[in-house]
Amino acid sequence: MAEHITIGDVAPRVQYVADGVQSAFPYPFPIFAPEDLEIRLDGALLSGGAVVSGAGRSDGGTVSLAEAPAPGTRVTLRRRLALARLTDFQDNGILRARTLNDELDYQVAALQQVAEDVAGALRLGPADGGALTLPARAARADRVLGFDSLGDVTVFDRGTGSLGVPFPGGVPRTVEDKLSERLTARDFGATGDGVTDDGPALAAAMAAAAASGRLLEIGEGTFRTTQPLTLGEGAAGLTMRGAILYAGPAGTVALTLGDGAAVRNAAKRYEGLRVLRATISDWTDDGDIGLLLRNLDASLVEIRQVEGFTIGVRTLGVERGFEDTTLILGRIGNSRIGLDIRTETAAGWNTSVRYIGGHFTIGSTVNVNTDRFGVRFSAAPGAYVAHNRHLFDGPNFELRAEGRPISGIPFLSEVSSRAVWVRGLRMEGCSPFVARHTGAAQDHVYEVAWASQAYEVDVDYAPTATRAGAALRRFHQAAAFREATREVASVANLRAARIRWSNTEWGFERLACLSTNVAGTPATIADFALPALDGYGFTDRGVVLTGGRGLGFVVDARGCRDFALAVDADAPRLLVMGFDAAGNLLSDGGVPLVLASGQSMAWNATARWWQGTADMLDATFARPQVVRLAPQVAFAIIGVARIGADYEVRAMRLACDPLHAPPLLYGLPDLPHGARALVAEAAWDPPSLAPGATSQINLPLAGARPGDFASASYSLATSGVVFLAQVGATDVVTVTAWNRSGVAIDLGAGTVRARVVKT
Repeated sequence: MAEHITIGDVAPRVQYVADGVQSAFPYPFPIFAPEDLEIRLDGALLSGGAVVSGAGRSDGGTVSLAEAPAPGTRVTLRRRLALARLTDFQDNGILRARTLNDELDYQVAALQQVAEDVAGALRLGPADGGALTLPARAARADRVLGFDSLGDVTVFDRGTGSLGVPFPGGVPRTVEDKLSERLTARDFGATGDGVTDDGPALAAAMAAAAASGRLLEIGEGTFRTTQPLTLGEGAAGLTMRGAILYAGPAGTVALTLGDGAAVRNAAKRYEGLRVLRATISDWTDDGDIGLLLRNLDASLVEIRQVEGFTIGVRTLGVERGFEDTTLILGRIGNSRIGLDIRTETAAGWNTSVRYIGGHFTIGSTVNVNTDRFGVRFSAAPGAYVAHNRHLFDGPNFELRAEGRPISGIPFLSEVSSRAVWVRGLRMEGCSPFVARHTGAAQDHVYEVAWASQAYEVDVDYAPTATRAGAALRRFHQAAAFREATREVASVANLRAARIRWSNTEWGFERLACLSTNVAGTPATIADFALPALDGYGFTDRGVVLTGGRGLGFVVDARGCRDFALAVDADAPRLLVMGFDAAGNLLSDGGVPLVLASGQSMAWNATARWWQGTADMLDATFARPQVVRLAPQVAFAIIGVARIGADYEVRAMRLACDPLHAPPLLYGLPDLPHGARALVAEAAWDPPSLAPGATSQINLPLAGARPGDFASASYSLATSGVVFLAQVGATDVVTVTAWNRSGVAIDLGAGTVRARVVKT
């Protein structure tokens, strides 16, 4: 050693976690020679392949390994000295300071090594005196080591009940009793090696848990089973750290939690559930289910992974309800139906459940020609169908259907589900529909946080659907804008909006008058959207619809499919008429062209319109009314009609999604309804008028009636000539040019215009 080293207060041990790149590791403590440094990789002693530099330096040195350890390897460097005296001083010899310092440094380094070793040993605390001595070998053989009432070491017979716990008030009991608090599958012989058939052992463990009311733990590993498994209602719950690998017969449930019939499976806790199918199902048998949860109430379920089944997870109400439970969903993959929310009997229900997360995913090569759905609401024939109040928070769907002639839709409702709310939904490679409704589902709210192609996602209503009313919040496409409501038309006071069309007929601003029995052979919008009819009654606040009468807004629906109608009336009945792009009536062709929220729509062959099967009453949650038009409907009349009894209508309003601005059609040459003023014009060259002379022209004007206010004008300067107008006969306006000056006037050729305003 070139210089004397100093042994400082530095621990003679250092550790590193390798990153796969670093091969040189410093040590901050001194060593006397390279062989004084011990090198371990993940606890294994390294006997070669390293160069140690810095021996004899006070600040330590560096170890350079021949190869960088793999990422995550724990590298341990520590000083290990031989605890021996290596030198001796001669009697009456020269005592050199350097030699003495080296000896003292070695002793200090050795003491640091001993202190490091002792730090990891079990020892008495500073406040405890004396020593703990093990009983003799023969005395402790096949016994349990513990502590007596004084805290001294002693032994206990494994068969006695004298084993205590180190806490005040602890009750002594046997080791077996203590260990039985934790019931595990391995207690019954399960191996978890992924090869052995652990089915019988798992079944025995589950039977024991159900019989004893204990919590069952399935530990780390893969537990292969060739038989279906059931954990009965009697068990307190289940904790899984490993996975069940199902290799049993197809068409069965791999793992069932809870009993059927009228048993209430309440206050359970199932954690870490993981059920895998040994081979992916071909999705042809709905009985092929990974995890079945029956009659759960006020429970907590954590599902980590279920993969490879026709139905991944099914929650089921059987003679009892499945309710008030929280499901934490992990990965549910390669299943035609990821989560099936179902009822089995008329007395079983499935309601008020919360779902957190969930990644519903399908592999790119799995059953590529088969429809797939993330979540399904279903019921067995004759079972309870009003599934309600299901809340989903942040589900994720990757269904691999985009660009394929199949359906890959996150939600499928085949029942009368209500109050299903989905927040923060993600769609990746799905069909352009967030949901498909095939029954009477309504009051669903789907909040799309992100869709991979930012497509115009929608709700798909099957031909069998009898309700509309799903609210779709597309937060991936201008969310704040689409949340607003655009008013298409409003008649705030029907009494004030009435138009006296003739002595017996009445019309209404912006509205078409409708009849249940239009004369002749009507075929187009103009034939049905009448400007006026008789038979309306009036009150101080509104109009009374009597037999055969209705009122409606006429809209251009080519760019908008959904409308919302709000009506202030006693018991209004919804009506909708559909027309194609040429304005021709679309009749019932076996497929509903109109869906409505809160009620079904029925075809009235006499009136030739779709009408609600129930009145729009608050008691039936049918006001305001949402109307969904089929794609072939280009124009529509949306309003109300008198079906069963006369009723008063006071106000009407029509709205739509603010993304659209559909035109309201009225007051047009081919659709004159809804306009209070009528106009006509014609070319005219009046003769030269002598002082006080007049000249007249009759202008045809459809809708003009005697008694209407009429006015006229001329396109040229008319100084000295006054133009007067009157409705002399039905559909004719007579315009008179009167020379009031004292000289003859010749106006020349121009255009005469007449305007009729109805009261």
